[in-house]
Amino acid sequence: MDVMRIDGIRAFGRHGADPGERDAAQPFDVNVVLEVDLRPAEQSDNLKDAVDYAVVRNTVAKIVESTSFRLIERLAAEIARAVLDDARVARAEITVAKPGILQGATPSVTLRRANPKFRACPEPE
Repeated sequence: MDVMRIDGIRAFGRHGADPGERDAAQPFDVNVVLEVDLRPAEQSDNLKDAVDYAVVRNTVAKIVESTSFRLIERLAAEIARAVLDDARVARAEITVAKPGILQGATPSVTLRRANPKFRACPEPE
C-alpha cells in the first residue's frame, strides 16, 4: 500500500482539560499519514483519481477550529473519522500535538485506524 503524508498542519482551536484552556484559541499541529492505493492517480495523472491533500488539510483545519474537546485524543479521533470517510483510504495515522504548554515540552498523541469502508482498486491484469 502506498503512503500519502501531510505534515505540519497548524490550526488554532479551543481544546483542553485545564481551566482556561478553551477560553482562547491556541495552536495545534497535526500530521496525517494515509495508506492509499496511488496507482489510479499515477496512471491517469488526474487529481480526480487522487486523494486531494488540500481537501484533507482543509478538513483537518476545520475540525480543529470548529470543535472544542477536553482531550487531544478526542480531537485526533474526530480527524481520523473524517479522513476515513473516503473509501479509498485504507488506514490513517493522525498525530495531534499541542505545542508550548508544558514549559517548552510538546505533548502529542498518535492514533492509527483502519477503514472498514476501504475499497481496494482492482489489480491490473
